Amino acid sequence: MSVTDPKAIIRIARENGAEAHVEPVNLAERVRSLRKERGWTLEQAAVQAGLARSTLSKIENGQMSPTYDALKKLAEGLAISVPQLFTPPSQAQVSGRMAVTKQGEGQGHATATYEHELLAGALTKKRMLPYRARIRARRFEEFDGWVRHDGEEFLYVLTGVIRLYTEFYEPMDLRRGDSAYYDASMGHNVISLSEEDATILWVTTLG
Repeated sequence: MSVTDPKAIIRIARENGAEAHVEPVNLAERVRSLRKERGWTLEQAAVQAGLARSTLSKIENGQMSPTYDALKKLAEGLAISVPQLFTPPSQAQVSGRMAVTKQGEGQGHATATYEHELLAGALTKKRMLPYRARIRARRFEEFDGWVRHDGEEFLYVLTGVIRLYTEFYEPMDLRRGDSAYYDASMGHNVISLSEEDATILWVTTLG
């Protein structure tokens, strides 16, 4: 399948996406889970939250409804916000998913301005899209307008020097080791200032 621009790559990656069904949170189980994730005993968690061990035990066993003050102390002790106490984990269990892409084995998609190598292509329903890009463009005028799409984007310069153009900021020159994180719905384009094509790692959120 021919892909002609970065937006098409994003669209292809989104096609397998699915919305998750969110179940109500059991506060007692949530607090216990958060404590165990940190490897804390009841005593350690109680000290962190500034609560009595008996109080925390009753909360974890659903034997009492904590006051807002107790919830605030719990959240501060766990280094999260109060709303996060009532937010379910993104997945009910660890999926154990992993994909390894050896150098040069990514899925290639060439365009007039960029040459993309899609990474972790074997994984479906990804939450982010990682890809390596060789920057062919040398002038802003080589683009047919701004590139823009949903989500947020992170780029990291691997080799060479690039110039990042964005709709609302002055152009910025970035060298090897430099990075940028930005709203991808804002128009953006990248050109290479190097004699040879610069390469960057791009990671785009998919929802």
